[in-house]
Amino acid sequence: MNKRFVVSLLATLILASVYLAEAGQPKVYRIGALYPGGPLSTTFDGLRGGLRELGFAEGQHFTLAILDTKGDAKAAEEAARNFEREKFDLIYALTTPMVTPARAATTNIPIVFCVGTDPVAMGLVDSFVKPGGRLTGVQYLVTDLTAKRLEILKEILPKLSRVIIFYNPGDLIAPDAAKLARGEAGRLGLKFIERHVSSVEELRKVLQALKPGEADAYFYVPDVMVIGQVQLIIDTAKAKKLATMFHERSLVTNGALASYGQNYYEIGRVSAKYVQRVLSGVQPRDLKVETIDDVELVINLQTAKQLGLTIPPNVLARAKKVIK
Repeated sequence: MNKRFVVSLLATLILASVYLAEAGQPKVYRIGALYPGGPLSTTFDGLRGGLRELGFAEGQHFTLAILDTKGDAKAAEEAARNFEREKFDLIYALTTPMVTPARAATTNIPIVFCVGTDPVAMGLVDSFVKPGGRLTGVQYLVTDLTAKRLEILKEILPKLSRVIIFYNPGDLIAPDAAKLARGEAGRLGLKFIERHVSSVEELRKVLQALKPGEADAYFYVPDVMVIGQVQLIIDTAKAKKLATMFHERSLVTNGALASYGQNYYEIGRVSAKYVQRVLSGVQPRDLKVETIDDVELVINLQTAKQLGLTIPPNVLARAKKVIK
């Protein structure tokens, strides 16, 4: 781990470890949070909002030490180890590639997760009903909606013929999601273009090298490194007249053409009840994992206009939110 990250981590741990000094004051619980960066930060806003609804105020009942690992699994592992060493009360971790190293690096601290793929299949819990260990939380639908998301992209762009994706083949989730997208692309008769990127620098080079007309649209598949660079993808795609399809509404607000999935704020808000109950003494093994299954289609008409696209009226009618 580089020195800058270590210094940042230590400073965050010190700030987050402050207790109310006055006698008789309730304990201030310490939550260590891990995420890979990018728009997932909105999940923490939802967590705070959900905890407020449950009577837990930040600073009064809990502190939240948030660490952006930039998608680095080793950084997540070291941070989790430090959270346990410093006797934090709970780790709150976003995405399977952050949860997995956090679990491996610790032995006792409870972990509440928000993951976009099946936590049983990934070995995080024994079952949804009986997690069976010190991990529990919520699953939101990203990987499971891959095929449907591509189908909707085809409806949005009836003349769609070439779709491009970027992902790291070493990612825990991306290769399987890419396989699902590849299969659906074949069913829809689309040319499927894959670009493997193992670092942010490689991703930047691939984006810069994109030629006009090489693809009709960029399609997001879950990848812990790519998620931290989505604004760069959105901005580059718009500059190159490339439509974009993502999984979360804030990305459409920030300029993507469309998304089909859930929103990070709501995911954080739902997960707050798990954090509150674990901090109150309930064992994670006794809290069944919840799947958030409400999905929404969001479309940005401003982006469509910039790209010279007309969205079919029947698709617009199905959108939960249209940005004009």
